[in-house]
Amino acid sequence: MPGNAVGWGKREMLEGNRVGILVEEGFEDSELVEVARAMSDAGAVVVTIGSGSFSTYRGLRGKVRAKVDVSAQDIRADQLDAVVIVGGYAADKMRLHQAVVDLVKEVQASGKVLGAIGHGPQLLISAGVVKGKRVTSWPSIAVDLANAGAIWADEPVVQDGNLVTAGKPSDLPRFNKAVIDALRKRAVRV
Repeated sequence: MPGNAVGWGKREMLEGNRVGILVEEGFEDSELVEVARAMSDAGAVVVTIGSGSFSTYRGLRGKVRAKVDVSAQDIRADQLDAVVIVGGYAADKMRLHQAVVDLVKEVQASGKVLGAIGHGPQLLISAGVVKGKRVTSWPSIAVDLANAGAIWADEPVVQDGNLVTAGKPSDLPRFNKAVIDALRKRAVRV
């Protein structure tokens, strides 16, 4: 079987993995679409997780509407293999919902793969999971991450243990590969 759209062959598929993508109003359209496509193409089941404020959310660019599969209050880390936080204005809104913050804390504590793109690390700050971690983000929140105890790096993608971060939408191909690789490595250990 030839490789799929993101370049992974059948032996590298993520069959049986569930990847949650956190969304809220004003998410970065391309981040949601490209992450969902890459994870699905790799064989994972993608679960769109909302804050509970609405059942659908509109992207920042107005090109995408995301229908929520489940609210953060109705899912636990043990039901997922990874969680990805998309950026845009969504991360700042998500951090106002305790169920979302708690889910991120639970994922990090469990050692499952946790990814964040662009402004997504704002939610990592609120969850208190960046202290001592090497991360990247959209440049405007670098000082916020440093103030929260993170070690900010001006790199497209940074991985520190189970935490994978990326700076901007153009970094998505590398970010998606890093998340998929982290999921595959975790599956080998488990």
